Amino acid sequence: MKLKDFKLIIVLFLFSLPIIGQTKISGYITNGNTNEVIANVQVFDKVSGLLATSDAKGYYEFSSIKTKLTIVFYISEFEIIELEQTLENDKNLNVVLLPLQEDLSEIIINARRAKVFELNRLKDVEETSIFAGKKTEVVLVDQSLANLATNNARQIYSQVAGLNIYQNDDAGLQLNIGGRGLDPNRTANFNTRQNGYDISADVLGYPESYYTPAAEGLKEIQVIRGAASLQYGTQFGGLINFKTKAPNPNKPIEVITRNTVGSFGLYTNFTSLSGTKGKFSYYTYFNYKKGDGFRPNSEFESKNVFAHLGYKFNEKTNISAEFTHLHYLAQQGGGLTDAQFNEDALQSNRERNWFKVNWLLYNLKLSHKFSEKTNFTFNAFGLNASRDALGFRTNRVDQIDPNGERDLIKGEFKNYGAEARLLSQYKFFGKEATFLIGSKFYKANNNEQQGPGSDGSSPDFDFYNDEFPNYSAQSQFDFPNLNVAVFGENIFYLNDKFSVTPGFRFEYIKTESEGFFKRINTDAAGNVIFEETINDDRDFERNFVLFGLGLSYKPTTALEIYGNISQNYRSVTFSDININNPAFAVNPNITDEDGFTADLGFRGNYKNSVSYDLGVFALYYNGRIGFIQKSFDDGRVISERGNVGDARIFGVESLVDFNLKKILKMDNDFSLNYFVNASFISSEYTDSQQSGVEGNEVEFVPDVNIKTGFRFGYKNLMANVQYSYLGRQFTDATNSEEANLSGVIGAIPQYDIMDVSLSYTYKRFKLETGINNLLDETYFTRRATGYPGPGIIPSAPRNFYATLQIKL
Repeated sequence: MKLKDFKLIIVLFLFSLPIIGQTKISGYITNGNTNEVIANVQVFDKVSGLLATSDAKGYYEFSSIKTKLTIVFYISEFEIIELEQTLENDKNLNVVLLPLQEDLSEIIINARRAKVFELNRLKDVEETSIFAGKKTEVVLVDQSLANLATNNARQIYSQVAGLNIYQNDDAGLQLNIGGRGLDPNRTANFNTRQNGYDISADVLGYPESYYTPAAEGLKEIQVIRGAASLQYGTQFGGLINFKTKAPNPNKPIEVITRNTVGSFGLYTNFTSLSGTKGKFSYYTYFNYKKGDGFRPNSEFESKNVFAHLGYKFNEKTNISAEFTHLHYLAQQGGGLTDAQFNEDALQSNRERNWFKVNWLLYNLKLSHKFSEKTNFTFNAFGLNASRDALGFRTNRVDQIDPNGERDLIKGEFKNYGAEARLLSQYKFFGKEATFLIGSKFYKANNNEQQGPGSDGSSPDFDFYNDEFPNYSAQSQFDFPNLNVAVFGENIFYLNDKFSVTPGFRFEYIKTESEGFFKRINTDAAGNVIFEETINDDRDFERNFVLFGLGLSYKPTTALEIYGNISQNYRSVTFSDININNPAFAVNPNITDEDGFTADLGFRGNYKNSVSYDLGVFALYYNGRIGFIQKSFDDGRVISERGNVGDARIFGVESLVDFNLKKILKMDNDFSLNYFVNASFISSEYTDSQQSGVEGNEVEFVPDVNIKTGFRFGYKNLMANVQYSYLGRQFTDATNSEEANLSGVIGAIPQYDIMDVSLSYTYKRFKLETGINNLLDETYFTRRATGYPGPGIIPSAPRNFYATLQIKL
């Protein structure tokens, strides 16, 4: 599409923005026993969600273009009331709430809130984002019984259908999730954000997430699948947005401290401060982790600081600033061959491999309401970070370390950007409509350097070029990247039940690679017999437009039928190309991927007895990047990374959660839920220029992926049992069953895991405990191509944890 066509689209969107008035509803909310005003009452519409929250004077106000509403007034210590309202003119509606007649514990209050308003799917519109017609899932982290101290992803994401998770990190230092055939490595196929801004190393050039927010500081995690390519980027996976907890609005200071101990020397501390004083609010935490790891040579120490400062100028304008710093150092036990894993899955023959991350994020956000129907947000954000990897990493992972010089790779990531969004609700031919227009500017200047490290065993991250001038893997590259995007979506409500949401995203991408690498060959005595320095400068500039369409039909409040289709695009990462890796080679002609994703499903909540989301999806790749086994002219047979071919992936994803308490009519002291989360996927390479690939299964696609469990509660005691099963999956496009000498290529066998957890609350104290991998299964989920491998990275054996929380 040409640029003039793109301009025409923008003009059409802007002209579809008429300014038409809405009906205003306002009033005061008071306590029926004392006649005092009630603050922080949430005012909902049963269909569209949260409308307003009462202020310190008990006053609420909102506008609507609907003529009929079912308005719900909710605060946890009072009875809930629902009012049917027909709106023709502005209306004053004062409301009286009656206190509950019994004392409820904190757990019962939370369970009650979750039962009535567990918004585990995003509303059509939230602030300046549109989610109508998209597949959305919300993990309510602050209500989870997962092992939050170690960011246990298998438990935290247990109700997000179809996710494939690497489970080799017993401290949760990095998040590795994929799905629908996407490589889970460092969540690189998702756009990862924290409170709406980017947190990965480089959104286009190196979209890997070395930083994961502490789960103990999160309120929820929003997961939006493929259709997120329009608002949040071009990637196939979609969006993962971590939303931190908000400042306590009712106290000037609240202190929460959590201390956890567990197997293998695990100790963590999480301490948060939160409060509101007048127009100023804040939320900040410090998270410390250390442990020995479940394998030899796997110790770690992590320090994470987060701070949110907010100032509310008035009811229309807010400003906030956020700061995040993470520093961790981890020893890495290295990978294993299949023979080593079968002999002793927890062994390690790497004592000198280390990994260090230093991550600094900052963000400034301005929110302004031009009117009740028009919102504006502006995010300015940046990253200043580094990642250093040091060790002996021959492709023969069973080789004993000769204690010579180590391979050192240093990466520095500096980027900044800004994103502006304007959302307005209006009427279009007498029907409701919502319009979103936004733009994003993003600039990065990253650096990657590879060379000889020290011959010692300590975490020394300096280069030793003078001491080891003949080291074979030497390179240095700069990666300046520039990205400018404009995006828009519009919800057209054809009637009160059916909506259509078209959207577009225009992308300008310029990725560059400037640097050199050396080729040095030596004889058996270490003498140089060949040396060559190769300059490798690349400049790749492109612009394109992506389109998408979402549909939503809500015949009742208990059912929504949704569907969407969206184009996708993934830029090749030059930083991967220019690193020398003994475990694989890179095809010099590797290029970008493109394709599209589509969803069709139905979801809802039936009488608060059953919550469900059942759907099918399709994902089509052109030029999918992957690994194949290939013979080279020098006689080597190793893996090559490149554009393998075109692929298609079909699947069924389902989540059904039964509220057995209501179904069985149990007493209010009890809670009981049972959920089944299942996905069944078929995949195939439909076309390939590589021999032996066409007709094969796509890698990272377990055909069966099931998570199921019970959650039981009695007063302040809660218990959870979870079972997980994943079928076999391949790691390369040639569908190799047998492993190679590096352990990188080969199948990942099926596995199943069971976890149990308990929590008990007494006044200001809360005790959590659990056992992960209860049956002590020996398994692995990852064959690493680089650090922390190469080779098989085992998963944790049976382990326990215990957490004590104190709230002041």
